[in-house]
Amino acid sequence: MIATLLVGMLCVYLLSFSVMFLLIGRRLHGGKMGTDAFAVGNLMLGSAYVLQLLEGPPGWSAMSVANHSLTLCALLAYSAGGARFFGRPLPLAAPLAVLGLGYALVQLVVQWVWGTEARYALLSALCALCFAGMVAVLLAGLRTFARDLRGEVLLFVVLIAGIGVLNVMKLAKLLSGGLPALSMDSQFQMVFYVYMCSLATIIPPAIVWLVLRRLTDALRGMAAHDPLTGLLNRRGLTEALDARFARRAGGARLLLVDVDHFKHVNDRYGHQAGDAVLCAIADVLRGAVGADDLVCRMGGEEFAAVCMEADDATALQLAERIRTRIADTALLQAPGGEAVHCTVTVGVSDTFCDDGSLARAMQAADAALYRGKHAGRNRVERVASNVEALAPAR
Repeated sequence: MIATLLVGMLCVYLLSFSVMFLLIGRRLHGGKMGTDAFAVGNLMLGSAYVLQLLEGPPGWSAMSVANHSLTLCALLAYSAGGARFFGRPLPLAAPLAVLGLGYALVQLVVQWVWGTEARYALLSALCALCFAGMVAVLLAGLRTFARDLRGEVLLFVVLIAGIGVLNVMKLAKLLSGGLPALSMDSQFQMVFYVYMCSLATIIPPAIVWLVLRRLTDALRGMAAHDPLTGLLNRRGLTEALDARFARRAGGARLLLVDVDHFKHVNDRYGHQAGDAVLCAIADVLRGAVGADDLVCRMGGEEFAAVCMEADDATALQLAERIRTRIADTALLQAPGGEAVHCTVTVGVSDTFCDDGSLARAMQAADAALYRGKHAGRNRVERVASNVEALAPAR
């Protein structure tokens, strides 16, 4: 009676979270993060346990065949959901249909050749292998696709490994004691269903938490980046600098990059072309800076680059590299076939070493940029007045 009650609770948990995953996925529109596959997995596993309740004692019946096929299909759906969550879209409908029908045929063969006990043992063995595969993939993912979710993934590894071990134990009991080992009143079955109920109450909310975390991270990323160019915005630059300065004590230098006569581009080619030019300049900046440097769009046609742990010579070399690459790059192909080129003026600050001094560095670099504009544009100007500006060769 208690085991039957536990299976009934398990059905309610699984089917309820199936509806929840379905509703969450509908709200996520294009980026469902695997919630649709998790909904299918919960629906199939919940349906399998409903059939088990209706079937009664283990034996040979159409319900039993459908129960076993749905159980394996549920594991496939969960695997597909996990892959989709980590950005690896896998098809679902066709593989589920093939697996469900294929395994039903396999059961018929096994039942005819070896009998009912072999059919139940096969399911336990396949489930144990599936769970072992899931654990192996998740452990490998700790070094690759799941690096940012180590704690959560380790929790899933422990829980999935536990149900895998229980399936191995079920297989051993079937091989030694036959179908009576699967009696609902046996102590092992009680432990098995208690554990399954625990999984049903832990794993679905944990998946919801992972989805919410990914959404929160995405919103934070959107708030920190310029929507046009994909570069950091001012807020994102400040947050990134806070993180960099917390990890290292070295100073940084700020380069303010302003596009010369950008209004002429908008007036001549239109604002859409102007946006394309800004995106092209952002690409040039990404390619010009070092791996540890930061690039930001301050607004309008003004950009910033932060050169981490750089001395005067390094900062000036980077500024000159930015200036020459932008000047030499065809940023846009105009409708008439004309290649659109732009130049930039760069102001270089002195060293700053924390977010508090960023504002002063910004003022100093802006003053240097202003001097460069008045000196003829298309040049690099350093904040210190005793250092000669780098201008293009005449």
